Amino acid sequence: MKKLLLVLMVVALASFLMVGCLGEGTVVDDDDDDDDGVVDEICPTVAVTTQVAVAGKNYIKAGSQTITVTFAVPTEPVSVYVGAEFKDNPVGVPTGATEVIMYPNADKTIYTGKTTFVGDCDVDYIYVLTCDTCAPCKYPYTVDDTGPASEIKIASAACVCEGVTLTFKEPTQTTTCGVTGVCCGDACSGFASYAIDLYTTKPFDACCDVPCATPAYSCPGGVACPVDCTLTCIAGGVTGVTGGEKKYYVVATLLDNVGNRERYYATIILDTDSLVSVQEHTENTGLCSDFTDGEASTTDLTIGACK
Repeated sequence: MKKLLLVLMVVALASFLMVGCLGEGTVVDDDDDDDDGVVDEICPTVAVTTQVAVAGKNYIKAGSQTITVTFAVPTEPVSVYVGAEFKDNPVGVPTGATEVIMYPNADKTIYTGKTTFVGDCDVDYIYVLTCDTCAPCKYPYTVDDTGPASEIKIASAACVCEGVTLTFKEPTQTTTCGVTGVCCGDACSGFASYAIDLYTTKPFDACCDVPCATPAYSCPGGVACPVDCTLTCIAGGVTGVTGGEKKYYVVATLLDNVGNRERYYATIILDTDSLVSVQEHTENTGLCSDFTDGEASTTDLTIGACK
């Protein structure tokens, strides 16, 4: 009888320990084969502000992001960590991982917290623990901290209308730049889009990041490489007249799938019916003006570069 009581006590204690380990967010199969929808375990859903799924992988933009963890039922306590995979310590707190301070909603089904993601297109993990002794739910992600790249050649062509036709195209390249065979692309989350705008005045003089001016001409843009844009009937200047040539400020914007941006800046000079020169500029965000001084070129008519 004493042995029976001892066995019952051990079973009861084990049951309490199991419940404590699983917490409120985990459901255990009742093993009655009644197809009641109860499964062995339920991990929460995890979402990050800039998270994008590309070819079955989750990519995240580098920098400060918000993590949202959603449970099917109220769950407490909850711990969230970010870090590399820990194969040698699969139980408990991930070794070397960073804990994210999470804040629950009223019924403790949704937790949110901010953290800074860093990396160079390496795979790391987000871990969600509902107690210290349970194996955590883990979610792989890849941090993308670099924008796309391209080399763009600017040229003029014959125009059936009055003015100048300009083409912005990627020249034939042998260098790989994120996409094999062309110098246009993104080596991590992938290329998303490009746009090319022409302004008659400096678009960043009175503001930063977002142009203050309205473009005089805009390329329809594209969502794939290579860059290939044609603008027609662009008003030119007067050939041979001092000060009569027309200047435009060019802003080429490239985006990858998580929102990293690369911009190229140039000024171009047009005469009546052709391109005279191209002057590429570098970003100068400290002065809120993205066009620095430099020498114009009549031979090197490209902007941007491979990475």
